[in-house]
Amino acid sequence: MRTGSSESAEDRISTFKGEERALRAGRIGTAGLLLSVLAATAPLMVVAGVMPTTYAVMGIVGAPFLYVILGTVMTLFGIGYAEMSRHVHNAGAFYAYVARGLGGTAGAGAAWVALVSYNALQVGTYGILGFEVAGLLQRYLGVTVAWWVPALVAVAVTAVLGVRKIDLNARVVGALLAAEVLLVLVLDVAFAASPGPEGLSLTAFDPATVSGAGLGTALCFTVAAFLGFEQAPVYAEETDRPQTVVRRVMFLAVGIVAVFFAVTSWLIGVAAGPGNVVAAAREQSAGLIFSLAEPRLGTVVTDLLHVFFVTGIFACVLALHNVVARYSFAMGREGLLPRAVGRASAGTGAPALGSLLQTGTAVLVVAAFAFTDGRPAGDPTAPVLRLFTWMGNIGALGVIALMAVTSVAVIAFFVRRGSGRAQAGRLTCAGLAVLGLTVIFCYAVKDFDVLLGARPDSALRWILPGVVVAAAVAGVVAGLVLRRVRPATHARIGLGNEAFRLDLEAGDRAQPS
Repeated sequence: MRTGSSESAEDRISTFKGEERALRAGRIGTAGLLLSVLAATAPLMVVAGVMPTTYAVMGIVGAPFLYVILGTVMTLFGIGYAEMSRHVHNAGAFYAYVARGLGGTAGAGAAWVALVSYNALQVGTYGILGFEVAGLLQRYLGVTVAWWVPALVAVAVTAVLGVRKIDLNARVVGALLAAEVLLVLVLDVAFAASPGPEGLSLTAFDPATVSGAGLGTALCFTVAAFLGFEQAPVYAEETDRPQTVVRRVMFLAVGIVAVFFAVTSWLIGVAAGPGNVVAAAREQSAGLIFSLAEPRLGTVVTDLLHVFFVTGIFACVLALHNVVARYSFAMGREGLLPRAVGRASAGTGAPALGSLLQTGTAVLVVAAFAFTDGRPAGDPTAPVLRLFTWMGNIGALGVIALMAVTSVAVIAFFVRRGSGRAQAGRLTCAGLAVLGLTVIFCYAVKDFDVLLGARPDSALRWILPGVVVAAAVAGVVAGLVLRRVRPATHARIGLGNEAFRLDLEAGDRAQPS
C-alpha cells in the first residue's frame, strides 16, 4: 500500500486536469504516425529543391554522402531521444524533455524556441506552395494569380483539417506521401536505367568529395531533409502504446530518410553525370529534376511530378501544422500560454484552439510578406527567396539547437535518476549527438548568409538567427517570472496531463507494504 510520504509526493506533483486537458488516446498507430512524420520531410520537395540547391550552392559532388553523415548523427540523437520518450509522454516533446532534465525554466525557453521554430517552418512552406500553384495555374490554365492567393487558400484548407481528428489527417497525408514517394521511386529507376555519360559511378560516396570548407554549410543545407522524425513523441499521448510506437517510428523514419535520400541524391548525380551535375544544378536550379525526367519518362510523368510536388508540399504543411498545434496545446495546459489553448476539442479530441492559433499566425505572416512583395505575380523573389528561405532557415536553426539541448537534457535526466551506469551506452550516443549537432549549429550561424543567399555584410545574417535567440530569452524570462509568481505551475512544466503516472506507479511498487 502507499505510505503517507508517497501520498504527499503525489499531491505535490499531480498534473491531472481532466479529459479536456488530455488529447484523445488511441487515435494513431505505427503506420499513421510514420506517415505523419515522413510527410513533414516533404520527399519530393527535398528531391526537387534541396538536392539541386546543395549541388549548385555548395559545389560538392559528394552530396549523397551528406545524408549518410547526417543519418549517423540523427541516429545517435535518436537513441537517447527514443529512450526518453518511454518515460515522458507529452505533446510538448522537446520542451518537456528539457524541463525534465534541466528544469522548468530551461523547459520554458525550449518551449518558445520550439513554438517559433516549427511555426517558421510551417508558415515558410506556404511561400513555395503558393509560388508553385501559381506557376501551375499559369502553365496549364493560362490564369495569372499572385502567389499569396493559393497560399491563403492552403491556409484555409489546413485550418479545416487541423481541427479534425488526427487519424483523418494521417490518412490525408499518408495518401499524398504515398503518391510522391512512388513518383520519386519511378525517377530513381529511370535514372539508374539510363545513367549519364559516366554510368553508375560511385564517386559521390567517396568521403574525399565532401571535404573542404563547404562541408559544414552543406550539412546545414541538407539537415532540413531529416526534420520530421523528431516529431514522433509529439503524438505520444494520442497513440495506444507510446513506449513502443514512438521509438519504432523514430528509428524507421531516420533509416528510411537516410537511405531514400542518399540513393536519390546519388542517382541525380548519375543521371546528370558526376562531372556535370554541379554545373547543371547551377544552370537549372529546381528545374534540374524535371529536365532530367522528361527525356527519360516523357511529358505526362513530368507533369505529374509538378502536380505531386505541390501536393507533397501541402502534406508537409499539414504535418507541421499538427505539430505546432500540439506544442501550443501543451504550453497552454502548463501555463506557458493562455489556459484556453490547453483544452482539447470535446468532439474530436484535437487541440482545436492550438490549431486556430497556428492558422492565425500563418495568415498574419503570409499577409505581411504579400503586402511587402511589390513584385509582379509569379515573381519567385518574395515567396521563395524571402518567405520560404527566411522562415525555413530560422526553423531549421531552432530545431538543430533544440536537438542539441535536448540531448544534454536526456543525459541529465538519467544521471539525476541514478540510471547513468545502466544507460551508459545510450548516454554516450547522446553526448556524441550533442557534439555533432553543435558543430552543425555553429556552421549554420557562421555561414547564415550563404544559407540565405545574401551578401556577407547583410544584416539578415544576424537578425534572422537572432529570432531564435530572442525566443529562447523570452521563454527563460517567462519561466523565471512564472517560478516567482506561480511556483506550483512552474513546478509542473513538462509534466503534462498525468505524465508522471508511470513514475509514481514505479515508486509505489518500490515502497515497502
